[in-house]
Amino acid sequence: MADEDEDEDEDAEGEGEGEGEDGEGSKPSGSGSNKKLFIIIGAAALLVIGGIGGAYVAGLLDPIIEAVAGGEPAEGDESATGVTVFYDLPELLVNMNTGGRKSTFLKIRVALELQKEGDIAKIEEMMPRIIDNFQVYLRELRIEDLKGSAGMYRLREELLTRVAAAAAPAQVKDVLFKEMLVQ
Repeated sequence: MADEDEDEDEDAEGEGEGEGEDGEGSKPSGSGSNKKLFIIIGAAALLVIGGIGGAYVAGLLDPIIEAVAGGEPAEGDESATGVTVFYDLPELLVNMNTGGRKSTFLKIRVALELQKEGDIAKIEEMMPRIIDNFQVYLRELRIEDLKGSAGMYRLREELLTRVAAAAAPAQVKDVLFKEMLVQ
């Protein structure tokens, strides 16, 4: 009986050793960990690429791209120093083009983003022309023209074009909406 117990113990030990030597027992867990490693590395790479792409689209990488491309700001350029000047236009109230008997009004307040502080005097000199250009354009708008973000973008671009033409020596960088009400 003692011999049989020893033979069983040797068989049990031999089976355990055989799996370790052949590597069959460690192979499935090793390939599983390799797959997990590749998945983790792939996910991290996608996350990094997505973050860089998002930063590029948001414009956060523009200063870095300009620095790498060699676009150094000129000495007299105030926009490079980060100075931003805003000028509030008076509130505009216009009767919109509805094509019917019902009157629809647009109340809008905008601010202009200027290149430098010296442009404020030029804007004030040309204010009657700017207001006239805005009034003429806004009166021809329909309610459908203002719907959605695309409508707002077109309105901003049109107003920017008109103010840039009216205040030609002054440089207007953007038109910012402060309030817009359609009634």
